Amino acid sequence: MKTRIYNAKIITMVNGTDIIEGEIHIEDECISFVGTAEEAGKIKDGIVWDREIDACGNVVMPGFKDAHTHSAMTFLRSYADDLPLQEWLYNRVFPMEAKLTEEDVLWCSKLAIMEYLTSGITANFDMYMKNESNAKASADTGFRTVLCGSINDFGGTIEEIEEEYKHFNNYGSHLISYQLGFHAEYTTKRETLEGMAGLAKKYKASVYTHNSETKAEVEGCVERYGKTPTAFLDSIGMFNYGGGGFHCVYMTDEDLNICKEKNIWVVTNPASNVKLASGIAPVKKMLDMGIGLAIGTDGPASNNCLDMFREMFLVTALQKVSIPDAAAVDANDVLHMATVGGALSMGLTDCDTLEKGKCADLIMIDMHQPNMQPVNNISKNIVYSGSKQNVKMTMVAGKILYEDGKFNIGTDAEEVYAKANERITRMKQA
Repeated sequence: MKTRIYNAKIITMVNGTDIIEGEIHIEDECISFVGTAEEAGKIKDGIVWDREIDACGNVVMPGFKDAHTHSAMTFLRSYADDLPLQEWLYNRVFPMEAKLTEEDVLWCSKLAIMEYLTSGITANFDMYMKNESNAKASADTGFRTVLCGSINDFGGTIEEIEEEYKHFNNYGSHLISYQLGFHAEYTTKRETLEGMAGLAKKYKASVYTHNSETKAEVEGCVERYGKTPTAFLDSIGMFNYGGGGFHCVYMTDEDLNICKEKNIWVVTNPASNVKLASGIAPVKKMLDMGIGLAIGTDGPASNNCLDMFREMFLVTALQKVSIPDAAAVDANDVLHMATVGGALSMGLTDCDTLEKGKCADLIMIDMHQPNMQPVNNISKNIVYSGSKQNVKMTMVAGKILYEDGKFNIGTDAEEVYAKANERITRMKQA
């Protein structure tokens, strides 16, 4: 498949948010050219295109990456709202999760994927259970997913995590990969944590986990081990090969220095943290320290929607009001977190920017909408005034999965909705 997108404003993210007025060529799954129309004219003669797309002056840019989510939790959307975190988790979420089947995860994940596409998200970092179904949902639809281990005291063994690591990193679909991970320090006994650190050493692999999401979590770890979660996990060798922390709201200076030293990515989840009253992560401080930053939605149970535009706005707005400083966290830095940062935090080094040889994971932003006008600053428009209505097209691995409100995922949208509702109804009645 050879696709030409022309008459576009291209934000490659190679040089920040600089814009190229020109075109982008895609051959099969990869980008073969990015440049001006004049440069393209020198190479495109004789090429037979399967499709040529006139961008009509719209923006083409790397897709957003949801760097922390729980896709299949669409089944809990609006089910357990307006509750304190611990009550939400232990009294509502865990009991419903115990009823999940493989088919439930398959269809609820497909529902999430559809929502990702409407928000311009081309890959997710998915931490959940029943990963075989999760992987199948992504492979079936053509979506890119990095699975994250989620072992804890409620389920899973080190041996199972190791098998998943080997299996999903050699999966039949190139769209699927896997990173070592566990749910959190507070849900996982020390023996298991040390076993996970052992796997990291064995495979020289990064490890990812929920980290310092609440004050209670941090205080509990200090009581158990005399250290914060970040410091304790580092002390047992968990991050000797890097990794990532999801949320990272309550971080000490020591914690942040460890993140910097050990190349631990911080994935902030502002909408979820605000909705659950967990707090506001010190993103400005992390940014100033040069800590790698990415953005996640945390999934539809705690957030309710999978909307990267809302997340981007909240990342910067919450910093401005909490510091307070209206200049805190520039929108261009946020756009980097949502694209390049997200990709690199997940290990997707070939999906971060729009360059020759990189994966054709890209989106088209509709500039012919009132919220995108006037065009004073395109990148800041995207962060501060952009919304899902502006996502005109979402492409993953060279295949258009969403365009002008229609899905191309191998399954009819209404079937996905029906299947998801059937399963949710069964679980509520069980």
